[in-house]
Amino acid sequence: MAPWPVMDTLPSNDPRRLDLERLRRSCARCSLQELCRPAGIGADELARLEDVVRRRRPVARGERLFHAGDALGSLYVGREGAFKTVLVTEDGDEQVLGFHLPGELIGLDALGSGQHRCEAVALTEASVCEVPYERLASVAAQLPQLQQHLLRVIGQRLEREQDHVGMLVRRQAGERIALFLHGVSHRVAQAGGSDTSLVLPMSRDDIARFLGLALETVSRGFSRLQEEGVIRVSGRRVEILDASALERLAHGSEAAPARRRDIA
Repeated sequence: MAPWPVMDTLPSNDPRRLDLERLRRSCARCSLQELCRPAGIGADELARLEDVVRRRRPVARGERLFHAGDALGSLYVGREGAFKTVLVTEDGDEQVLGFHLPGELIGLDALGSGQHRCEAVALTEASVCEVPYERLASVAAQLPQLQQHLLRVIGQRLEREQDHVGMLVRRQAGERIALFLHGVSHRVAQAGGSDTSLVLPMSRDDIARFLGLALETVSRGFSRLQEEGVIRVSGRRVEILDASALERLAHGSEAAPARRRDIA
């Protein structure tokens, strides 16, 4: 991506320069960073794009961004905290469809029908950027670079959904858990965090509902990975001690024999 070519053309006292600097700092991790700083777009277009985003909406833990059946009004990008998307059955049971970390887009489930098919729940105290969909679509239609980037973001989300299906067809619970941790570490690294020291915002129960496993099975799986020296667990903090072994387990292979001998 070209580094902000418009910045050099603005005088130091131009208020738009201050706005762009703020966006540069606050949106570095955002999956829609092209919304606020697309390469090669002039200052007037940047001002239009910034105006689309309703910034900094706080969200309390347990609060819903939207419910199943709600009309699509906005898309959301998590700035802080994390979310889960869930389906609630007639019996009140939750099926966890996905987790959303800072910088990731929330609300794509409604793009097809115009209505949300699930609900998005804050796992922690959080904040989001709210992006009204109609205004975003209108601006994207006029800016091909932005439209192309939005398609890439949607494609990445579809890839994660396919990965989830891939988890559910794994016969071994250990593979599902390893694949889950491997995927989370990769996404945290993409957002600029550490891929070996994770603080999971979701509970073990949420993980079990996401992986289609019993809570006890997930707890035993974490314990086994710790016993084998692959991870170290302290509450919701997970340190990945052997990333290679975790990757092999995630793809259906056993942990490294040398590691097992060290534990014995």
